[in-house]
Amino acid sequence: MQALGKHILVEFYGCNPEKLKDTAMLQTEFENAADMSGATVVDSTFHTFSPYGVSGVVVIAESHLTIHTWPEYGYAAVDLFTCGDTVDPWKAFSYLKSVLESSNTSTIEMKRGQLNDFEGQLRHKPACA
Repeated sequence: MQALGKHILVEFYGCNPEKLKDTAMLQTEFENAADMSGATVVDSTFHTFSPYGVSGVVVIAESHLTIHTWPEYGYAAVDLFTCGDTVDPWKAFSYLKSVLESSNTSTIEMKRGQLNDFEGQLRHKPACA
């Protein structure tokens, strides 16, 4: 089956609540996770909510990594969406599980852009002219 990308939906449970509140650390570690997976970081932005909680996105040339945290529950919802065959989102998953000290996870991997009728090589980026 040909697909343009992989999209892993992650539920991180039993996380260290202090880490889920630390906006600067989360931004750094999500950028590190993108690098470790082989992605090209384009930009990132993270926001702290009051009284706590963080939402953030790392935009990568191959798509994105996002997080939304609920420190009061030790929970984080994470999306790891990568296109092409050069990036491994499961490396980012393993790294982030360790960083967040998650005791339990649930994941679903979706293939995005399943173009079964397309003949030839799928490219997640346009070929240079």
